[in-house]
Amino acid sequence: MMFLPGGILEEKIQGFLEEDIGQGDVTTLLTIPHGIIVEAEVVAEEEGIVAGIEEVSTFLRDLGFKVDIRASNGSKVEKGTIAMRIVGDARTLLSTERTILNLVTRMSGIATKTRRVIKKVRDAGYKTIIACTRKVAPGLLYFDKKAVMLGGGDTHRLHMDDLILIKDNHLAIIGDVSEAVKRAGKVASFSKKIEIEVSSEKEALDAVEAGANIIMLDNFSPKKIRNTISLLIEKGLRDKVFVEVSGGINEFNVVEFAATEVDILSLGEITASTKALDMSLDIIKVMEE
Repeated sequence: MMFLPGGILEEKIQGFLEEDIGQGDVTTLLTIPHGIIVEAEVVAEEEGIVAGIEEVSTFLRDLGFKVDIRASNGSKVEKGTIAMRIVGDARTLLSTERTILNLVTRMSGIATKTRRVIKKVRDAGYKTIIACTRKVAPGLLYFDKKAVMLGGGDTHRLHMDDLILIKDNHLAIIGDVSEAVKRAGKVASFSKKIEIEVSSEKEALDAVEAGANIIMLDNFSPKKIRNTISLLIEKGLRDKVFVEVSGGINEFNVVEFAATEVDILSLGEITASTKALDMSLDIIKVMEE
């Protein structure tokens, strides 16, 4: 479970707000009197999985708002569902509105896409793990990965020190799959798994024989994946390695790839090109302090 202690989470969101607000919200300053208290609702304008609600509510409470969460992180909402109610200073709310919505709608869009992809795979009868990649927006790694988790997906690496992942450009320098795995294995801690990206059936076999814990079949067609799996079974190595496939997978062909019976499918599009869930923040009551 991904969790940031109090203070660190607020600091991250504060940075987003500072970037947006510049030297101050001049529109609100010039048009809204000091001391106005408002009640507002964050409303889902379409069906989906909400995410970011708890993160945003923590930030809002730190700014002095009263927050009533109506739809918890990871829950399904219908169009018109009130996700949260907010009561507090009007000027502050107007100045933070876009930051709040940007984070919640992006996270909810990622969670919704993840849940939809997983449902397709499960409905087809496969237990394949659906993971994201490191294709996240700069500065949003925690929030993008948390959204994937809330949608039921696997976060894969959270940081580069989580896992030894030897990719194509490492191999372009080293020149040999077996040598790359052996180099890593000589000094790697027992706590670090070794994964390597391979581009052929032979490289896959060489990597497993050299001691890789995970092989990533990069841009393999379903037919090529099946051939690789068959080769590993033939050599008695299938149960000694996790097989991940990445590249060219999307929600429309994901079942075809899951049918190859690999262990993990990683989809960059979950975080890199997901549509934000449509949500709005509406002021429903205005009060004077």
